[in-house]
Amino acid sequence: MRRKDRGGRRYVLEAQIGHLLRRAHQRATAIFLAELGDAHGLTPTQFAALVKLSDLGEQSQNELGRLTAMDPATVQGVVRRLMARRLIARSGDPGDRRRAKLRLTPRGRYLVERTVKLGFIVSARTLAPLSPRERAQFLKLLKKLA
Repeated sequence: MRRKDRGGRRYVLEAQIGHLLRRAHQRATAIFLAELGDAHGLTPTQFAALVKLSDLGEQSQNELGRLTAMDPATVQGVVRRLMARRLIARSGDPGDRRRAKLRLTPRGRYLVERTVKLGFIVSARTLAPLSPRERAQFLKLLKKLA
């Protein structure tokens, strides 16, 4: 059965934004894992957390989740795995005893320094099918959607 809207347009899955974004995300993730996953054992969300802590310094787990667009359950798992690898450490927040702060360990800083250049490669490979002008326009439009 073919579904149509009131204007008689047929619904084609491959032309829908959610499907296209999911496919683009799968491409970016596959490229990321090829560049950083096997060699460094990082997922995209773990890398995002490490880079953000490197950029901003200590953050609470909630702040880190907001800054990296992760829901609380996801950021909790990311933090647990990074702590198990001794890439980040947790300490008390002197301003709020109920909150802990996360920070990179020396090992985590070293890993970010070694891998951040690969992040640029992932972006370049993901966007490779586009011309330089298309890349700039695409990123501008994605930021607007996000």
